[in-house]
Amino acid sequence: MKRILAVVLVVAFAFTAFAQDYDPEKIVSAEIVDSQINVMFTFPAGMHQTLQEDLFFIDVDEVNGITFEPTIYPEGKKTEDGYIEYHGTVTLSKKFTVTSDFSGIPEITIYAGFQICLDTGTCFMPEEVEFTLPFEIEDKADSEAPKESTSKVLQFLIMAFLGGLILNVMPCVLPVLSIKAMSLVKQSQQDHKQILRNSMAYTLGILVSFIILALVIVILKTSGEMVGWGFQFQSAGFVTALLIMIFVFSLSMFDVFIIRAPGMTAATKASSKGGYSGSFFSGIFAVLLATPCTAPLLAPALGFAFSQPPAMIFGIFILIGLGLAFPFILLGFWPKAIKAIPRPGEWMNIFKEIMGFLLFLTALYLLNSLYFLVGGANLINVLLYLIILGFAVWIYGRFARPEFSKKKQWIATLIALIIAIGAGFMTLDYAEIENSAEGSGHYPRDWQKFEPELLAQFVDDGKPVFVDFGAEWCLTCKTNETAVLFTEDIEAAFKEHGVQMLRGDNTKKDDTIGEWLTKFKRAGVPLYLFYIPGQEEPEVLPELITKDMIYNILDKLD
Repeated sequence: MKRILAVVLVVAFAFTAFAQDYDPEKIVSAEIVDSQINVMFTFPAGMHQTLQEDLFFIDVDEVNGITFEPTIYPEGKKTEDGYIEYHGTVTLSKKFTVTSDFSGIPEITIYAGFQICLDTGTCFMPEEVEFTLPFEIEDKADSEAPKESTSKVLQFLIMAFLGGLILNVMPCVLPVLSIKAMSLVKQSQQDHKQILRNSMAYTLGILVSFIILALVIVILKTSGEMVGWGFQFQSAGFVTALLIMIFVFSLSMFDVFIIRAPGMTAATKASSKGGYSGSFFSGIFAVLLATPCTAPLLAPALGFAFSQPPAMIFGIFILIGLGLAFPFILLGFWPKAIKAIPRPGEWMNIFKEIMGFLLFLTALYLLNSLYFLVGGANLINVLLYLIILGFAVWIYGRFARPEFSKKKQWIATLIALIIAIGAGFMTLDYAEIENSAEGSGHYPRDWQKFEPELLAQFVDDGKPVFVDFGAEWCLTCKTNETAVLFTEDIEAAFKEHGVQMLRGDNTKKDDTIGEWLTKFKRAGVPLYLFYIPGQEEPEVLPELITKDMIYNILDKLD
């Protein structure tokens, strides 16, 4: 009994000691930024907030002409019991839309509720804090959708077109463009109309792909899903499918097989039709490979598009597609440039095989991305499947030739399909990926995993912080990290100036990183932030960075 009484007295003393300095209004602060109410909760060390929407919330009074969306809760830490907990600084947000019925109000009242709990398990009484903030809307007549001036819209449209144009020289796209260039060499002996039609088919493939991609993004945004440029490369299934396509395409470059329908002896009669479809699918292929390579001018245009209504999203994506297709549009209308290429000959076979090796390198790049999505054990299964798939393709190429009977061709094709599909079901099982600790992120040497609470702690302590948001499938990110961020001299300079290095790995979908990309108006990675003590906002670096940029910012710390 005495022990129980002692414990009660200790707990009561702890509550009393905390209550002396406990001021709910110091825990909560609020702001209104870009049609969004943000309420920041700062929980003391050793304490946390459990996700219970009836106790942890933000609310506002109803206002005629303003529509408030549901509260946005960030991703918290899941306990062993299945509860979600928040530590450190946490921000709850509530977006709003001002309609034409809004007549204006000088201020708005915000209510913030919370219940602090000790990490040992004891909770305090629920609290509610009331804020009154100025509420000013400069242009309420058309504020249902974000409005931009005509010049600014035009600027982003031009950026979209130029960004798509630059994608042609990015390493993701070069293999397909090289193969397509070889195809155009073959067509150089045909009439101009044939070349123009193939160029238009290639353009159509690109535009259809970008329209579908824009449609998917609009649907996901409408449903409230967080999406960004290159989001499909966060799917292990998508990367695997693309890897299989490239691997099979690579084998065809070495004549392991030739795509033909069994029993079709009149292949030459269908060559023109096959040429158009080949050009169309080359365009689709280029788009699939282009998305992880966000060109420098493309990032701001995408960031603008992702915050706009559906019509603007479609418009900007179509312009990106036109930029990507522009070289072939130009060749279609001005085919004289093709005539400058040497006449067909044995060099074309050599060139084709070189392109095959280039495609194998592209497959290796996808395998690297897949490792961080599925882990090492699953990657071994993928490699095993590629070997089996190669054998199935060899069977098709060896025994489905026109010189064999139709029966043998169909048997060979059926056997190849059974092997390819059956092996896929046996080896490509990603059911346990989400529960696997492997491939959860890449944090070399002294780089730490990005956590908003850790960043807030460093900033509060007055320490400089560099944050790198990247992904393994993002070639721009990998280039910057290999050439700049992960080099010994830059890391030594960071250590010399006491810079804390944080990395947010968005290889797999991460809602927290998605929120930060949105906060800084980026449609996708990379995003680089440099927090300097004494400055309220971080320095936002461009997509392509150099060592001199880093050194120039470090000079501000001296």
